[in-house]
Formats: sequence, C-alpha cells, structure tokens
Amino acid sequence: MIRALAFFILLFPALAGAEEVAVPPEAGALVMATENAGAGDILRLSENALYIGAIEISVPLTIIGNGATIDGQGTGSVITVTAENVTLRDLTVIGSGSGGNGLDAGITLSKTAHGAVVEENTLIGNLVGIDVHGANNALIARNYIEGRQGKRMNDRGNGIYIWNAPGTRVIGNDVRYGRDGLFVNVSRDNEFIGNRFRDLRFAVHYMYANNSTVSGNISEGNHLGYAIMYSNNVQIEGNLSRNDRNHGIMMNYTNRSEVRNNTIEQVEDKCVFIYNAHRNSFSGNVFAGCGIGIHFTAGSERNALSGNAFIGNRTQVKYVGSKWVEWSREGRGNYWSDHSAFDLDANGIADSAYRPNDIMDQILWRQPAAKSLLGSPAVQLIRWSQSAFPAMLPGGVIDSFPLMAPLLPAIPQWPATAQRTD
Repeated sequence: MIRALAFFILLFPALAGAEEVAVPPEAGALVMATENAGAGDILRLSENALYIGAIEISVPLTIIGNGATIDGQGTGSVITVTAENVTLRDLTVIGSGSGGNGLDAGITLSKTAHGAVVEENTLIGNLVGIDVHGANNALIARNYIEGRQGKRMNDRGNGIYIWNAPGTRVIGNDVRYGRDGLFVNVSRDNEFIGNRFRDLRFAVHYMYANNSTVSGNISEGNHLGYAIMYSNNVQIEGNLSRNDRNHGIMMNYTNRSEVRNNTIEQVEDKCVFIYNAHRNSFSGNVFAGCGIGIHFTAGSERNALSGNAFIGNRTQVKYVGSKWVEWSREGRGNYWSDHSAFDLDANGIADSAYRPNDIMDQILWRQPAAKSLLGSPAVQLIRWSQSAFPAMLPGGVIDSFPLMAPLLPAIPQWPATAQRTD
C-alpha cells in the first residue's frame, strides 16, 4: 500500500502538493494568490466580498467565488486564463476594458487554456462576457451574462465569443443585452445547447463553423434568432425563436445541415430566410404567425422539406422563380393552415396539392405598387383561372402531399429555478 502511494505521488506531483487557500478581500491578495498558486490548488474567495484588479491564471487551478465580485477597474480583461484545466465557479465579474481590438472581456480563455470550465458565474457590463479564443474543449455552463446597453448595438461586445475553439460546449447560459448572444467564428465540433438569449442583435451568429449542434436554445425579442452562415453539417434542432424582429432562422451559404423540430413564431418579418444554401433538410418545424413563413432565393431550390407546419403566416412562402420545387418527400408533405382540402380516404394526406404562390404574388413582389389593383375584377379573374387551370401557374413551390393536421414539436422551456426578470 505504501509503495503504491509513493508511486502515485511520483506520477502526479502536481496533485500531491495541491492546497486549498482562503483568499482575503485585501488589496492585492487575489493577484498574489494566483501568482503563487501551485498546480491543482483551490482558491476560495470570501463570500460576497469585493476583489479589485484584473488577474492572470497561468497554472491549472480552481477559483471558487462564493458570490464574490472581481472588478477589473476598466482595464483589459478581468480574468485571463493561459493554463490548461482551470475552473472558475460562482464569481461575479465586472469592469472589463473597452479596447483590446474589441476583445476586452470579463473572462478570456487564451489559446493555451484547453479544458477550462467556466460555470455558474455572473458577468455584468463587460465589453465581451466570455471570450474562448483558441482554447479547445472548454465548458461554458449556467452563467448569467448581461452585456452593455450604451452606444449603438453594433458597437457593443458579444455575450460569448468562440474563435477557433474546437470541442467547446456552451450549455444552459442566460445572455441578455450587448451585441450578439453567441458569436462563433472559424470553429468546429461545438455544442450550443439549452441557452437563452434576449434583447440582442443576433441570438446565435454562426460563421465558418462546421460539424456542430445548435439545440434546445431560446431566442426572445432579438433582431434575429439564429444566423447560420458559411457552415456545413450543422444540426439545428429543437430551438425556439419567439417575437424576434427580422428572421427566426437565416441560412446563408450553409449546406448539408438538418433543421428539425424548431418552433419559430411571431416573427415580424420572416420565420426562415434561405440564401444560396443547398442540400439542407427541414422537418418537423413549426413556422407560425410570421410575415413570411419561408423566403428562399439565390438558387436555394435543392433543399428537402417535409413534416413542417406553416400556420397563420401572412405569406406562407416567397419564391420568385420559373421552375417547380417539390416540397414533399416519400409521399409526405407539410401542413398549411390556409389549404382548404378534403381527405376522403382518411390517410392524413390532403386529396389536392398545395401551391402557395401564383402570378399575382410574383407581380406584387416585383412591383409593390400593384397592391392597389388587388380588388379589381381583372386580378380576381386571373386568380380564378389559375385555380381552375394549374397549368397556367408560373412555377414555384408545390406540395403534392400536404398534411391535414400539424405535428407540433416540444418547445424548450427556461427552467423556473433559473428565471431572471431583471
């Protein structure tokens, strides 16, 4: 037994010398404690105390805040981590600078800070909340991040910024104000699960980030919910966009991705905007109460749609094109709330196809002034003729097997125990 213990100490010398240190809220005490800490040490701060000054963590250690506040006094990042396997828990972090090329943050995980854990912290009023800048396999979990509200929204920082950080997991965070809730740039193999985003420009702004998951998130009252751009093989599943302004989901140059079981509702402009995005699958989603259900353009015809529900959108689909695009798969289409149809054989599939757009729709999109003619007998005659003789239609979306009833996915709920109304 003694020989085995000696072998363990020789194999893991850092753990053998680890200590737990109580850090008093005195001037310079926290800076000194981080500079003198050994690998594996636990620094425990005084409950709800105030610590002044930014710190840098260059050895693997754990800081347990007990609700204590670290104030960076407006210079640089408040906490900068350069070591691997650092844990930061239960801290309140305020007072970052406003520069650093726009990257002064409450917490910065540098490119050597692999395996960091940042959980259950509160970050208020920093330029960037948490910056994962090149660190692999970080966990960012259950933090409350409140960004700045001054200046123009585009001049504020992001709640969570992920740059070139493969394997990062962002789970259960609550982000409000600032610019974008989560901005991901040039990364891969990430998971963004169960977060809430409010009062932002974009809830999720996603660029050049492949093979990742965006799941179970909530976007409420933002300019745009989920902007997925220049990325491949993204799983966008079970998210909610409610009362966002411009788009619930925007896909721009995004290919071979799956969009399923999301709920997009009460968006002022478009539930979904698809621009030059191909070979994506949309299934089991609800698009409800938007100005436009789906608007797709720039050659985005090569996407598969089935099992979705289009409910009460002012315009269900906007597509200006001359070819027919089939929106059903293997004999199963989508539900359309404005499709008056029969199901005589009771198989759940309407007996007539659904075509959301006609010649007049295309004229109105190109020439909005023509709306003044909508009530004229000539327009009514054109629309009657197209309904009676579908061959007159100009091309567009056709659902050959529309569903008679919607299939509604589960809507993610923010845990009552995590509610913040401030």
